[in-house]
Amino acid sequence: MASNTAPMGNLPSGIGICTSLPDILYLPELVFGGLVWILVASTLVVPANPQGWVMFVSVFCFVVTFIWMVMFACGGHQNKPSWAAADFVYHGIAALFYLSASVALARVTLEMKDGNVFLNYQLDISAVVFSYVATLLYFVHAILSAVRWKSF
Repeated sequence: MASNTAPMGNLPSGIGICTSLPDILYLPELVFGGLVWILVASTLVVPANPQGWVMFVSVFCFVVTFIWMVMFACGGHQNKPSWAAADFVYHGIAALFYLSASVALARVTLEMKDGNVFLNYQLDISAVVFSYVATLLYFVHAILSAVRWKSF
């Protein structure tokens, strides 16, 4: 019986990244990371420093994940174990970055709760939720990438 998914020891390329774990998580990571980026960019930036970190993390992870996905889709990895290790390392770092950004954004949002700008508060709540979802996606991707790397 043929399967559409690549074995855990192989790195997929082309359309295979849309049918195999953990690579199928690229698109949700881009969607939720982009939503965090858009929602934080559309709110009042007070205080600037924590939300600046959130913007850096969301933009950095969005761009690098997009480049990483294109690299895998074009087959630039040549199915080498070093790419599997790099995939694990990148997604682990991205998960840590997003976790720190999510905590900072949640703290800023809680401090804004007593403010008089209710629309910004709602946008920040949405950004916090999407940020934690992106953190979870990157964490799951890192775990599945570690499993793939070890089975290489």
